[in-house]
Amino acid sequence: MKDTASAIVPKPVRATTRWTRTLWRYRWLYLFMVPGLLYYIIYHYVPMFGLVIAFQDYNLMKGVSGSPWVGFDNFRIVFQSPDFPDLLKNTVLLSLYRIIFNMLPDLVLALMLNEIRVRWFKRTIQTLTYGPHFLSWIIVYGIMFSFFSPGSGLVSTFFRDMGWGSIDVLTNSALFRPMLVLTDIWKSTGYGAIIYLAALASINNDLYEASSIDGAGRWRQMWHITLPGVRDVFILLIILRLGSILDAGFEQVYIFLNVRVYNVGDIIDTWIFRRGIEQMDFSVPAAVGVFKSVIGFVLVLGANKLAKRFGGSGIW
Repeated sequence: MKDTASAIVPKPVRATTRWTRTLWRYRWLYLFMVPGLLYYIIYHYVPMFGLVIAFQDYNLMKGVSGSPWVGFDNFRIVFQSPDFPDLLKNTVLLSLYRIIFNMLPDLVLALMLNEIRVRWFKRTIQTLTYGPHFLSWIIVYGIMFSFFSPGSGLVSTFFRDMGWGSIDVLTNSALFRPMLVLTDIWKSTGYGAIIYLAALASINNDLYEASSIDGAGRWRQMWHITLPGVRDVFILLIILRLGSILDAGFEQVYIFLNVRVYNVGDIIDTWIFRRGIEQMDFSVPAAVGVFKSVIGFVLVLGANKLAKRFGGSGIW
Protein backbone atom coordinates (compact mmCIF):
# COMPACT_ATOMS: atom_id res chain seq x y z
CA MET A 1 0.00 0.00 0.00
CA LYS A 2 2.80 2.31 0.94
CA ASP A 3 4.60 1.56 -2.32
CA THR A 4 1.44 2.40 -4.35
CA ALA A 5 0.99 5.82 -2.64
CA SER A 6 4.60 6.74 -3.19
CA ALA A 7 4.29 5.74 -6.85
CA ILE A 8 1.38 8.14 -7.63
CA VAL A 9 2.97 11.22 -5.96
CA PRO A 10 4.38 13.40 -8.79
CA LYS A 11 7.99 14.23 -8.56
CA PRO A 12 8.75 17.97 -8.12
CA VAL A 13 9.92 19.58 -11.32
CA ARG A 14 13.17 21.43 -10.91
CA ALA A 15 13.10 25.12 -11.83
CA THR A 16 15.99 24.73 -14.24
CA THR A 17 14.21 21.88 -16.00
CA ARG A 18 10.99 23.91 -16.33
CA TRP A 19 12.97 26.90 -17.64
CA THR A 20 14.74 24.70 -20.18
CA ARG A 21 11.50 23.20 -21.40
CA THR A 22 9.91 26.64 -21.78
CA LEU A 23 12.95 27.92 -23.63
CA TRP A 24 12.85 24.95 -26.01
CA ARG A 25 9.09 25.22 -26.56
CA TYR A 26 9.31 28.89 -27.61
CA ARG A 27 12.75 28.59 -29.20
CA TRP A 28 11.71 30.19 -32.50
CA LEU A 29 10.17 33.21 -30.78
CA TYR A 30 13.32 33.69 -28.72
CA LEU A 31 15.38 33.33 -31.90
CA PHE A 32 13.46 36.21 -33.47
CA MET A 33 14.41 38.34 -30.44
CA VAL A 34 18.14 37.86 -30.99
CA PRO A 35 18.62 40.57 -33.70
CA GLY A 36 16.73 43.12 -31.61
CA LEU A 37 18.69 42.28 -28.48
CA LEU A 38 22.00 42.49 -30.38
CA TYR A 39 20.98 45.90 -31.74
CA TYR A 40 20.29 47.28 -28.28
CA ILE A 41 23.44 45.74 -26.81
CA ILE A 42 25.75 47.03 -29.56
CA TYR A 43 24.25 50.45 -30.21
CA HIS A 44 22.67 51.37 -26.87
CA TYR A 45 24.45 49.58 -24.01
CA VAL A 46 28.04 49.30 -25.21
CA PRO A 47 28.28 53.07 -26.00
CA MET A 48 27.19 53.78 -22.41
CA PHE A 49 30.76 53.02 -21.42
CA GLY A 50 31.68 56.35 -23.03
CA LEU A 51 29.82 58.21 -20.28
CA VAL A 52 32.92 57.88 -18.13
CA ILE A 53 34.39 60.88 -19.97
CA ALA A 54 31.84 62.97 -18.06
CA PHE A 55 34.13 62.44 -15.06
CA GLN A 56 37.36 63.06 -16.97
CA ASP A 57 39.19 65.92 -18.58
CA TYR A 58 38.94 64.02 -21.82
CA ASN A 59 41.76 64.42 -24.29
CA LEU A 60 41.13 63.14 -27.79
CA MET A 61 44.78 62.10 -28.25
CA LYS A 62 45.08 60.31 -24.88
CA GLY A 63 41.75 58.53 -25.08
CA VAL A 64 39.57 57.27 -22.22
CA SER A 65 42.35 55.30 -20.55
CA GLY A 66 44.90 58.15 -20.59
CA SER A 67 42.72 61.16 -19.74
CA PRO A 68 42.86 62.40 -16.12
CA TRP A 69 39.91 61.97 -13.78
CA VAL A 70 38.32 65.21 -12.49
CA GLY A 71 35.35 63.90 -10.49
CA PHE A 72 32.29 66.16 -10.74
CA ASP A 73 34.12 69.23 -12.08
CA ASN A 74 32.37 68.99 -15.46
CA PHE A 75 28.99 69.00 -13.73
CA ARG A 76 30.00 72.11 -11.75
CA ILE A 77 30.96 73.83 -15.01
CA VAL A 78 27.51 73.10 -16.40
CA PHE A 79 25.47 74.10 -13.37
CA GLN A 80 27.55 77.23 -12.64
CA SER A 81 27.38 78.43 -16.23
CA PRO A 82 25.41 81.72 -16.52
CA ASP A 83 23.69 80.32 -19.63
CA PHE A 84 22.40 77.16 -17.94
CA PRO A 85 19.18 78.64 -16.38
CA ASP A 86 18.07 80.05 -19.74
CA LEU A 87 19.00 76.83 -21.54
CA LEU A 88 17.03 74.72 -19.06
CA LYS A 89 14.05 77.09 -19.20
CA ASN A 90 13.94 77.13 -23.01
CA THR A 91 14.30 73.34 -23.20
CA VAL A 92 11.56 72.59 -20.67
CA LEU A 93 9.16 75.17 -22.15
CA LEU A 94 9.57 73.87 -25.69
CA SER A 95 9.09 70.28 -24.53
CA LEU A 96 5.97 71.18 -22.53
CA TYR A 97 4.55 73.07 -25.51
CA ARG A 98 5.08 70.00 -27.66
CA ILE A 99 3.38 67.74 -25.10
CA ILE A 100 0.42 70.08 -24.53
CA PHE A 101 -0.25 71.23 -28.09
CA ASN A 102 0.94 68.24 -30.15
CA MET A 103 -0.76 65.30 -28.47
CA LEU A 104 -4.35 66.50 -28.75
CA PRO A 105 -4.19 67.10 -32.56
CA ASP A 106 -2.98 63.51 -33.00
CA LEU A 107 -5.91 62.16 -31.00
CA VAL A 108 -8.48 64.46 -32.65
CA LEU A 109 -7.29 63.54 -36.15
CA ALA A 110 -7.47 59.83 -35.31
CA LEU A 111 -11.03 60.22 -33.96
CA MET A 112 -12.07 62.13 -37.08
CA LEU A 113 -10.57 59.52 -39.39
CA ASN A 114 -12.26 56.78 -37.39
CA GLU A 115 -15.65 58.39 -37.97
CA ILE A 116 -15.23 58.75 -41.74
CA ARG A 117 -17.10 56.01 -43.57
CA VAL A 118 -16.19 56.94 -47.18
CA ARG A 119 -13.01 54.95 -47.74
CA TRP A 120 -11.50 56.98 -50.62
CA PHE A 121 -12.00 60.23 -48.70
CA LYS A 122 -10.47 58.70 -45.58
CA ARG A 123 -7.42 57.48 -47.49
CA THR A 124 -7.00 60.88 -49.14
CA ILE A 125 -7.01 62.64 -45.76
CA GLN A 126 -4.57 60.08 -44.35
CA THR A 127 -2.17 60.54 -47.26
CA LEU A 128 -2.30 64.32 -47.03
CA THR A 129 -1.66 64.30 -43.29
CA TYR A 130 1.06 61.59 -43.33
CA GLY A 131 3.02 63.26 -46.12
CA PRO A 132 4.74 66.04 -44.13
CA HIS A 133 6.25 63.49 -41.75
CA PHE A 134 8.61 62.30 -44.48
CA LEU A 135 9.97 65.79 -45.14
CA SER A 136 13.22 66.73 -43.46
CA TRP A 137 13.39 69.82 -41.27
CA ILE A 138 15.65 71.37 -43.90
CA ILE A 139 12.79 71.25 -46.42
CA VAL A 140 10.30 72.50 -43.84
CA TYR A 141 12.56 75.46 -43.08
CA GLY A 142 12.91 76.08 -46.82
CA ILE A 143 9.12 76.25 -47.12
CA MET A 144 8.90 78.64 -44.19
CA PHE A 145 11.69 80.75 -45.66
CA SER A 146 9.96 80.98 -49.02
CA PHE A 147 6.83 82.25 -47.28
CA PHE A 148 8.27 84.53 -44.60
CA SER A 149 11.66 85.68 -45.85
CA PRO A 150 11.88 89.40 -44.96
CA GLY A 151 12.95 90.48 -48.43
CA SER A 152 11.38 88.06 -50.89
CA GLY A 153 8.96 85.81 -48.99
CA LEU A 154 5.53 85.26 -50.52
CA VAL A 155 3.61 86.40 -47.43
CA SER A 156 6.10 89.19 -46.66
CA THR A 157 5.81 90.56 -50.20
CA PHE A 158 2.01 90.37 -50.03
CA PHE A 159 1.96 92.37 -46.80
CA ARG A 160 4.33 94.97 -48.24
CA ASP A 161 2.41 95.34 -51.52
CA MET A 162 -0.87 95.74 -49.64
CA GLY A 163 0.64 98.56 -47.60
CA TRP A 164 0.32 96.66 -44.31
CA GLY A 165 3.97 97.09 -43.45
CA SER A 166 6.58 94.39 -43.07
CA ILE A 167 6.32 91.21 -41.04
CA ASP A 168 9.19 89.53 -39.26
CA VAL A 169 8.45 85.90 -38.41
CA LEU A 170 11.73 84.02 -38.69
CA THR A 171 13.74 86.44 -36.54
CA ASN A 172 11.01 87.49 -34.10
CA SER A 173 11.67 86.10 -30.64
CA ALA A 174 7.98 86.39 -29.71
CA LEU A 175 6.96 84.19 -32.65
CA PHE A 176 9.82 81.70 -32.52
CA ARG A 177 8.29 79.17 -30.10
CA PRO A 178 4.79 79.27 -31.70
CA MET A 179 6.45 78.79 -35.09
CA LEU A 180 8.27 75.69 -33.82
CA VAL A 181 5.10 74.24 -32.31
CA LEU A 182 2.96 74.91 -35.40
CA THR A 183 5.49 73.45 -37.84
CA ASP A 184 5.87 70.42 -35.58
CA ILE A 185 2.08 69.95 -35.51
CA TRP A 186 1.91 70.21 -39.31
CA LYS A 187 4.75 67.74 -39.76
CA SER A 188 3.94 65.07 -37.15
CA THR A 189 0.16 65.05 -36.55
CA GLY A 190 -0.65 62.58 -39.32
CA TYR A 191 2.06 60.18 -38.26
CA GLY A 192 1.16 60.47 -34.58
CA ALA A 193 -2.46 59.58 -35.35
CA ILE A 194 -1.37 56.13 -36.57
CA ILE A 195 -0.85 54.92 -33.01
CA TYR A 196 -4.33 56.01 -31.97
CA LEU A 197 -5.87 54.47 -35.10
CA ALA A 198 -4.24 51.16 -34.17
CA ALA A 199 -5.72 51.45 -30.68
CA LEU A 200 -9.14 52.30 -32.13
CA ALA A 201 -9.00 49.24 -34.39
CA SER A 202 -8.55 47.01 -31.34
CA ILE A 203 -11.87 48.09 -29.75
CA ASN A 204 -14.49 45.35 -29.93
CA ASN A 205 -17.24 46.22 -32.44
CA ASP A 206 -19.77 44.36 -30.29
CA LEU A 207 -19.59 47.28 -27.86
CA TYR A 208 -20.71 49.70 -30.57
CA GLU A 209 -23.49 47.36 -31.73
CA ALA A 210 -24.75 46.86 -28.19
CA SER A 211 -24.70 50.60 -27.52
CA SER A 212 -26.61 51.24 -30.77
CA ILE A 213 -29.33 48.81 -29.68
CA ASP A 214 -29.50 50.70 -26.38
CA GLY A 215 -30.01 53.94 -28.30
CA ALA A 216 -26.59 55.54 -27.89
CA GLY A 217 -25.64 58.06 -30.58
CA ARG A 218 -22.21 58.68 -32.09
CA TRP A 219 -21.20 61.17 -29.41
CA ARG A 220 -22.25 58.80 -26.61
CA GLN A 221 -20.31 55.98 -28.22
CA MET A 222 -17.25 58.17 -28.55
CA TRP A 223 -17.44 59.31 -24.93
CA HIS A 224 -18.17 55.93 -23.32
CA ILE A 225 -16.41 53.48 -25.69
CA THR A 226 -13.89 55.16 -27.99
CA LEU A 227 -12.15 57.50 -25.55
CA PRO A 228 -11.79 54.85 -22.80
CA GLY A 229 -10.41 52.53 -25.50
CA VAL A 230 -7.51 54.88 -26.28
CA ARG A 231 -6.97 56.13 -22.73
CA ASP A 232 -4.13 53.71 -21.96
CA VAL A 233 -2.31 54.61 -25.18
CA PHE A 234 -2.66 58.32 -24.39
CA ILE A 235 -1.21 57.80 -20.90
CA LEU A 236 1.62 55.67 -22.30
CA LEU A 237 2.60 58.39 -24.79
CA ILE A 238 2.53 61.06 -22.07
CA ILE A 239 4.86 58.96 -19.91
CA LEU A 240 7.27 58.43 -22.81
CA ARG A 241 7.27 62.13 -23.69
CA LEU A 242 7.89 63.14 -20.10
CA GLY A 243 10.91 60.87 -20.11
CA SER A 244 12.40 62.90 -22.95
CA ILE A 245 11.36 66.31 -21.65
CA LEU A 246 14.94 67.58 -21.88
CA ASP A 247 15.07 66.60 -25.56
CA ALA A 248 13.28 69.53 -27.16
CA GLY A 249 14.00 68.54 -30.74
CA PHE A 250 17.60 69.39 -31.64
CA GLU A 251 17.29 69.15 -35.41
CA GLN A 252 14.31 71.47 -35.73
CA VAL A 253 15.57 74.03 -33.24
CA TYR A 254 19.09 74.10 -34.66
CA ILE A 255 17.82 74.72 -38.20
CA PHE A 256 15.37 77.46 -37.20
CA LEU A 257 17.74 79.09 -34.69
CA ASN A 258 19.42 82.44 -35.42
CA VAL A 259 21.19 85.07 -33.36
CA ARG A 260 18.06 87.19 -32.87
CA VAL A 261 16.13 84.38 -31.15
CA TYR A 262 18.91 82.91 -29.03
CA ASN A 263 17.26 84.15 -25.83
CA VAL A 264 14.15 82.03 -26.42
CA GLY A 265 15.42 79.28 -28.72
CA ASP A 266 18.82 78.17 -27.47
CA ILE A 267 18.29 74.80 -25.77
CA ILE A 268 20.56 72.31 -24.01
CA ASP A 269 21.12 70.20 -27.14
CA THR A 270 22.21 73.14 -29.31
CA TRP A 271 24.54 74.28 -26.52
CA ILE A 272 25.99 70.76 -26.32
CA PHE A 273 26.52 70.74 -30.07
CA ARG A 274 28.40 74.05 -30.04
CA ARG A 275 30.48 73.04 -27.04
CA GLY A 276 31.26 69.54 -28.25
CA ILE A 277 31.73 69.90 -31.99
CA GLU A 278 32.75 73.52 -32.45
CA GLN A 279 35.01 73.76 -29.37
CA MET A 280 36.11 70.09 -29.31
CA ASP A 281 35.12 69.80 -25.65
CA PHE A 282 33.52 66.39 -25.07
CA SER A 283 33.56 66.01 -21.29
CA VAL A 284 31.12 68.81 -20.45
CA PRO A 285 28.54 67.70 -23.07
CA ALA A 286 28.86 64.16 -21.70
CA ALA A 287 28.11 65.49 -18.20
CA VAL A 288 25.01 67.21 -19.59
CA GLY A 289 24.00 63.91 -21.19
CA VAL A 290 24.25 62.14 -17.84
CA PHE A 291 22.19 64.91 -16.24
CA LYS A 292 19.48 64.61 -18.92
CA SER A 293 19.34 60.83 -18.57
CA VAL A 294 18.93 60.97 -14.80
CA ILE A 295 16.17 63.59 -15.02
CA GLY A 296 14.36 61.62 -17.73
CA PHE A 297 14.59 58.39 -15.73
CA VAL A 298 13.17 60.05 -12.61
CA LEU A 299 10.33 61.63 -14.60
CA VAL A 300 9.40 58.32 -16.22
CA LEU A 301 9.27 56.60 -12.82
CA GLY A 302 7.20 59.42 -11.33
CA ALA A 303 4.80 59.65 -14.27
CA ASN A 304 4.34 55.89 -14.35
CA LYS A 305 3.54 55.83 -10.64
CA LEU A 306 1.03 58.68 -10.97
CA ALA A 307 -0.58 57.02 -14.00
CA LYS A 308 -1.04 53.76 -12.08
CA ARG A 309 -2.44 55.56 -9.06
CA PHE A 310 -5.00 57.72 -10.91
CA GLY A 311 -5.60 55.82 -14.13
CA GLY A 312 -4.91 52.23 -13.19
CA SER A 313 -2.40 51.63 -15.99
CA GLY A 314 1.22 52.42 -16.74
CA ILE A 315 4.19 51.14 -18.69
CA TRP A 316 4.93 48.36 -16.21
